[in-house]
Amino acid sequence: MTYRKKLIEVALPLVAINEASAYEKMPGIGAHPRGIHLWWARRPLTSARAVIFASLVDDPDSPDALPAFVDACRMLPKGKNAQMEDTPRQRLFDFIERLVQWSSSTDETVLTTARKLILIATEGNPPPLLDPFAGGGSIPLEAQRLGLEAFASDLNPVAVAINKAQIEIPPRFIDLAPVNPSNRDKIASGVGWKGVAGLATDVRYYGDLIHQQARKQVGHLYPTYDGKTVIAWLWTRTVKSPNPAVNVPVPLVRSFELSKKKGRRSWIEPIVDTSTKHVSFIVRREQNGDDPKTIPDGTVNRRGARCIVSGTPIPLEYVRAEGKAGRIGSTLLAIVAEGTNGRNYYAPTLEHATRANVEIPEDAPDTKLPEQALGFRVQNYGLTKHRDLFTPRQLVVLTTLSDLVNEVREHIYQDALISGLPDDDKPLNEGGCGARAYSEAVSVYLAFAVDRCADFNNTIVRWVSSNEKVMNLFGRQTISMTWDYGEPNLMERVVGGWPTCVAYIAECLETLRSASSGKVKQADAANLDSDTSVQLLVSTDPPYYDNVSYADLSDFFYIWMRRTLKDVYADIFGTLLVPKDAELIADPYRFGGRDAANTHFERGMGQVFTNLRQKVSDKYPITIYYAFKQSESEGEEDEEEKAEVVSSTGWETMLEGLVHAGFMIDGTWPMRTEQISRLRNMSSNALASSIVLVCRPRLEDAPTISRRAFVDSLRRELPAALKEMQSGNIAPVDLAQASIGPGIAIYSRYSKVLEADGTPMSVRTALGIINQELDAYLAEQDGDIDADTRFAVAWFTEYGFETGEYGRAETLATAKNVSVSGIERAGIVQSGRGKVKLLHWKEYDPGIWDPQQDKRPTVWEATHHLIERLNSHGETGSAMLMTKMPHDMAAEARHLAYRLYSICERKGWSDHARDYNALVISWAGIGEETARLREAEESGQATEQPRLL
Repeated sequence: MTYRKKLIEVALPLVAINEASAYEKMPGIGAHPRGIHLWWARRPLTSARAVIFASLVDDPDSPDALPAFVDACRMLPKGKNAQMEDTPRQRLFDFIERLVQWSSSTDETVLTTARKLILIATEGNPPPLLDPFAGGGSIPLEAQRLGLEAFASDLNPVAVAINKAQIEIPPRFIDLAPVNPSNRDKIASGVGWKGVAGLATDVRYYGDLIHQQARKQVGHLYPTYDGKTVIAWLWTRTVKSPNPAVNVPVPLVRSFELSKKKGRRSWIEPIVDTSTKHVSFIVRREQNGDDPKTIPDGTVNRRGARCIVSGTPIPLEYVRAEGKAGRIGSTLLAIVAEGTNGRNYYAPTLEHATRANVEIPEDAPDTKLPEQALGFRVQNYGLTKHRDLFTPRQLVVLTTLSDLVNEVREHIYQDALISGLPDDDKPLNEGGCGARAYSEAVSVYLAFAVDRCADFNNTIVRWVSSNEKVMNLFGRQTISMTWDYGEPNLMERVVGGWPTCVAYIAECLETLRSASSGKVKQADAANLDSDTSVQLLVSTDPPYYDNVSYADLSDFFYIWMRRTLKDVYADIFGTLLVPKDAELIADPYRFGGRDAANTHFERGMGQVFTNLRQKVSDKYPITIYYAFKQSESEGEEDEEEKAEVVSSTGWETMLEGLVHAGFMIDGTWPMRTEQISRLRNMSSNALASSIVLVCRPRLEDAPTISRRAFVDSLRRELPAALKEMQSGNIAPVDLAQASIGPGIAIYSRYSKVLEADGTPMSVRTALGIINQELDAYLAEQDGDIDADTRFAVAWFTEYGFETGEYGRAETLATAKNVSVSGIERAGIVQSGRGKVKLLHWKEYDPGIWDPQQDKRPTVWEATHHLIERLNSHGETGSAMLMTKMPHDMAAEARHLAYRLYSICERKGWSDHARDYNALVISWAGIGEETARLREAEESGQATEQPRLL
C-alpha cells in the first residue's frame, strides 16, 4: 500500500491551531453557527477546519509530495516566521495560521486559497467527507466550507435536524432574495442578497409575525409592573415545614441576592409573620441606604435546608419524599423590571403571582423523563415528566409559539409563490427547493427558536446576580435540581424572550455561506450504508464512553422539535422520544449494569470501525477526536477515582476497536477544545484538549513483534514525541493521555505484540507500559537540574509541602550530594525542631527574588517564584521575572512544572496540580511578554515596570 504522507501525519502549527480554538470558545466573539441550536461538547470549528485541511494536503517538505503542490506552497506569501526558515512547509504553516483564525470563517480570500490548495493536492478530485457521529455538525460544516461535499449522519434526530439546518438547507437557497412582502420589493431596486441573507431576513420577518400573533393570544399572561415592562419573575420552590408547630410551606432559597452590581446591590429580605407563620418578601437596595452586610443566607444547600420560620433543619431526604408525593410548591420571590439605569427589583404582588397560575394545555408535552440516567437528578424530587420542568405559563406560551410556527408555514408558502419561487410542491425532505420546501426551511429555524426559548424558560434556569439575567438550563450536560429560578418574559426582547431568540438564530444563520452540497441522514454509525460508492475522507468525534447521555438530554428539545416539525421531517420525528437502545454509550442505567453497558459500547464501537474500514480512501488518513476525561469532576475523591477508571476504559475501548478493525495510529495531536480563560479558570485541572488520532489502514502483512522489542521501540521513539508535545505547550493535565498516542502508534503498526508466552499483548497492557515509560521520561529530566532541586523533587514526592523528619531529610540530602543546611540557605526549605518542610510558593517573599543576585539559584525556586508572580500579577509579572533568568533556567522550570504536575496527579494533590498546570498553560503568553520586555529594554524604550509587592 503506497500513499503520499499528508501534513497531519508529519507536522502541524499546533500552537496557532490551539490558540485559535481556545479563542473561538470564548464568549462574546459574535454570531457563531453553534447559536443555531444548542448541542453538547461541540468541537471548535477552527480545529475541525485545520484537521480536515491538513488531512488533504501533502507535507510539502516530504520527498514524495506532489510537485505542483510544493510549487503552490512556495507561492504562498511569507509569514512572520519565514525569516527564520523560508521553506514550503513553513509557508504552508503560515497560511494555516491565517486559515484557523476565527475571522477567516467568512474570509473568502483565505477560504478560496484553501480550496485551491486542496484541489491541487487531491489532483482535482477532493473526496467527500463523512462524519458518522455528526452531533453538533462542526466537522461536516467545515468540510463544506473547504469546498468538500459533506455527508453527515447521526442516530439522534435532534442532531440530524441541526446538521440539516447547517449543511443541507442553506446551499439550496443560496443567494436567494427573501419572499416576505416587506423585503421582496427590494429586488427590483438592485439590492443584492448574498449567501443566506435572504433566508435569515425571512426568519426575522415571520418570527416577528408570530410574535405579533402570540401577543394577541397570550400577551395578557405577562403583566407590566406599574407601567414598566417586566423582564423576569423570580420564583422559589417551597416545601411544608417538618416542624408541626409551623405547618406551612416554607421557601427553599439558594440565594436571596438579586444584583451584585457595585452601588446597586439588591437583595430579598424574607419577613416572617410570627402569628400566622406566613413568609413574605421585600426588596432591599444599596442605593436606598440598605447595608449589603445584612443580606440573609439562603435556606438550602447541598447538605440540606432549614425552616425559615423556626430554624428547624429540613433534610434533603424529607424534601425528596415531599417531591415524590407531589407536595413541592412554588412562590414568587421578586419581580425584575426595566429601569432607566439598569434593572429595578420589586416585591411580589398577588396579581403577578396569580397571572402565572394558568391551566396547562391538554396537548402540552406529556412524555416521561428517564427513571435514571447519566446527568439527571430531578426525578428524585418528583419531576418525572418533561412538562414538570416548566411552569404552567411557560407551557401555555411555548405550545402557542409551536402552533404558530406550524400556522405561519402556509403563509410563507403563499408569499414564496407570489415572489416567483417554483410551485413544484416538492417538500424539503425530498430535496425540494421550490416554494413548498422554502416555507418548510424557514419554519425549521423558527422551530429552533422555540427550542432556544425552552432552554431559557423552564424551572431549572438560574438567576445570575452578577450580570442580572437568567442562565439557560444547559450550561452543562446535566439536568440538575434548582431551588430558586428565573422566568423571563417570553414576549419581550430580553434574554430568553421570543424576539431575542429569533434575532440571534437569524444572525447565526447568516454565518453559513457555503454553496457546496451537503447530505444528512439519520443512521446508526455501526450499520451505516453511505450513499456514495466513492471512497471517503472520514473525520469524526465519537461518543466518549459514558460522559454525556445525548439521547436522554436531547429529549428536552425533541419534544418541542417534534411538535413543530413532524410534518416537515416525518421520517426522523416518527418516535415519541429520541431512540436510545442503539446509542453508543456505556450507560449502566439503560443497559442493566456496568458490565452490560461496557459490552454494548465495546461491540458497537468495534463494529463502527470495521464498517468505516471498508469506506475510507487509501489516499487519506481517518481522523478521530477523543476526549479522555470528563471536562468537569464533581463529588468526592472516590468519584474522581471512578472517573479515572472510566476514562481509562473509554480509551482502551476506542483503541481496541481501531486496532482490531485493522487500523494503525499514524499520528496524534492534542487539540485545544475547551475554553481556557486567563487567569482564573486557567488554574482548573479540567482537560483542555481532545486527542486527534490520525489513522491509516494497517498493512495486511504487518509483522509481529516481541514485548521486549516493543518496549525498546517505545524507549527510542516516545521521548522525541513527548518533547514535540511539550514544545507545543501541551498542558500537563493533558500530557499523560496525549502520550498514549505515539505509544499506541508503535503498538498498532504491528499485527501483534507477543508476550513471552506467545500470547498477544492486550491494549490494556500496552497502555500500562506506555504510562511507565512516560514516568521514566519525566524522571530522567531530573538529571538535568541542580542538586538542590533534585532533593526538593524527591522530598516533594514523599511529603508534598507537609513536614517530615529531619533525619530522613539529611539522609536524602546526602544521597543527592547536598546538605539540609545548604538547601535551607538556598531558600527552598525551612527546618527546626527536628522537622523539615518545603516552602510553598505563597510563603516566598513576593517581588524580592533576583536570580542574577542569588548566590545559590535553583530551578525549584525559579518555578515557584514564577507561579507566585503568575497568581499575583498575571503573565506580565512572571515575564518580568523571566527577563532576569538565564534561558536554560526558564526552560528547566517549565520541565519541572510537568514533572511536579505528574507527581501531584498521582498523589491526588489537585490544588498543587492546578498551580503547575496553570504555569505551563500560560507559558506561551509569558514568553511573548518576556520577549517584548527584553526588546523594549534593548531598544532603550523600556517603560517603568510596575512594582510587584
